[in-house]
Amino acid sequence: MKIAKHRNHLVFTLRCKELNITPPSLRLKCPINTARARDIVNNARQQLVRERIRVTTNKINSFKDQKTKFETKLNSRFPETLFGQVTDHVTRKTETEFCKTKWRHQQKLEKLQLTPTSKGRRNTPDNVELNGEQLKKWVINLSKHKLTKPQESVLAKGLNFSPAPNKIPYEEYIVATEQACHKLSNNEATVLRSEIAGVLRNARPPKSNISAEERRAIQDLKKEESILVLPADKGKATVLMDTAEYEDKIHSMLSDERTYELLPSDPTQRYKNELVAILTKLKKEKKIEKYQYDLLFPMAENIPRIYGTPKIHKHGNKVRPIVDYTGTIGYQTSRALADILSPLVGGTEHHVTNSKGLAESLAEVMIEEGEIFNSHDVVSLFTNSPIDESLNVIKARLQQDKTLHKRTLLAEDDIIDLLKFVLATTYFLFRGKQRFGAAMGSPVSPVVANLVFGISGAASDSHSAFRL
Repeated sequence: MKIAKHRNHLVFTLRCKELNITPPSLRLKCPINTARARDIVNNARQQLVRERIRVTTNKINSFKDQKTKFETKLNSRFPETLFGQVTDHVTRKTETEFCKTKWRHQQKLEKLQLTPTSKGRRNTPDNVELNGEQLKKWVINLSKHKLTKPQESVLAKGLNFSPAPNKIPYEEYIVATEQACHKLSNNEATVLRSEIAGVLRNARPPKSNISAEERRAIQDLKKEESILVLPADKGKATVLMDTAEYEDKIHSMLSDERTYELLPSDPTQRYKNELVAILTKLKKEKKIEKYQYDLLFPMAENIPRIYGTPKIHKHGNKVRPIVDYTGTIGYQTSRALADILSPLVGGTEHHVTNSKGLAESLAEVMIEEGEIFNSHDVVSLFTNSPIDESLNVIKARLQQDKTLHKRTLLAEDDIIDLLKFVLATTYFLFRGKQRFGAAMGSPVSPVVANLVFGISGAASDSHSAFRL
């Protein structure tokens, strides 16, 4: 994690040096208003930038040495399978942290490169006037509600924007601390409580990052029951939709009896018992360690919830069904299966890693006169992934995988049993159940769809189970 952060920090500082930009944390105020004094301060700033580059480089090298020593120590103490799982997990986390930190530094550099205003301040996304076509791009109002300017302004910040709280949420910190203490020894719990108490005692609310009008606008939007604020299906736009229209679209989608059916009662407890039985069997057979059993054991019993994201890029603004599995009985199992199965994705010549890879492949394609370039879209890819065919395809891929034993002690049949449980127990709060298919929102669903569709695409079978 530290290496990922410092690598991006180093690149950011090097770019600042190339562009002759002083990072905000290294800026010095000139106490004397003379040309010579300004030159002295400017030279000091440049030397500070060079010193930060040197210090950051040394830190990266030190972290690399520590990492090598730690990996050697773990390798000598851990079984090969467990060591491989730990290193794979750390690698994934490091890549995620690297991407997040890179994005933040890119945004920071872009802000620093903006032209200063007449008052000497730089234009940032927080003080740029959003109006006209620019505002329409970020706030899509499909409702009958007319937005005020403060409402438009706060919605344009995006659904990931978090207003600074007016007061410290002491109760939330205390509850979270007590939950963490349950997993610690008495001495460790006492130390943690003492440290948290010291932090909370000296804590002060942060400076507000929105205006008073925007804060009132948030409260007004919360009270308006006739509209819903939703994320767009594609892009980062914020969408307003009438509640009645949204519910009509959801109910219309759920009326498809080929895909959904009503359940007479809540099956959570029954599904939990089934999963516990599978995990207990695997633990007794020593195919999973105790820590893995504890991780996969369904502690939470949240019922999955369905919601829809408007497809503003398509005619009619239909909604894409998303089932939120966070905190449900099968969520951790689904995540573990996604980690095991992910290396199997991409084994065909038709696989495209991402949009950048697609663009690079298309750059070499020449369309001759009389030729037509077609793009096919699978209708409801995740929910139309047939479970039986998915399990057969994945089992065959697992049997061919020579590196499976490095990722897990589970046999192919054990993985299929867990996967069958996850795929066959998709249900949500509307008391509906998907008759077949993987739910949009389950961590393992993208992996399953990629594997099955990859085989179907490679076969080019006109009788494919997918409807285009």
